[in-house]
Amino acid sequence: MAEQIAENQDHSEYGRLLGQEYLTFSLGEEYYAVDILKVQEIRGYGAVTKIANAPSFIKGVINLRGVIVPIIDLRIKFNLGKAHYDEFTIVIVLNLTDRVVGMVVDGVSDVVSLAGDDIKNPPDFSANFDSEYILGLATVDEQMLIITDIEKLMSSEEMALVDKTKAIAE
Repeated sequence: MAEQIAENQDHSEYGRLLGQEYLTFSLGEEYYAVDILKVQEIRGYGAVTKIANAPSFIKGVINLRGVIVPIIDLRIKFNLGKAHYDEFTIVIVLNLTDRVVGMVVDGVSDVVSLAGDDIKNPPDFSANFDSEYILGLATVDEQMLIITDIEKLMSSEEMALVDKTKAIAE
């Protein structure tokens, strides 16, 4: 899978001609997508150093080549049921504007190219549901994708706890 992603990144200029490229991943039965340019690497879930009193969605931190990286479990963050960790659990390491963060997902699917008109606006869920991080919805091979604005998700007030967790670990 990592070789396929590297190969797809080599063809990113071709992808730009067709549209923006997204890495798709699964959480339970749902599929999500993030901008491929935010993805630093994909790795298996390994041992994390737990931080006392951290929220349940913050699994802890890892030292990734000298950088302390907070690990966030999106299944827990999105209230999608109990998380299960095994040799197939994946961590997508994201390089965001002001931080490096790892997000635990159930699996990585593919890299897809979507043009702007392929992405439909998300429905209005009203104030009862925080959907600010959802850029839109797209369908690829009859599978609905939830396109996420990972920068917005990782910069929410709740995620400020991630920075506190990282500071404690350092």
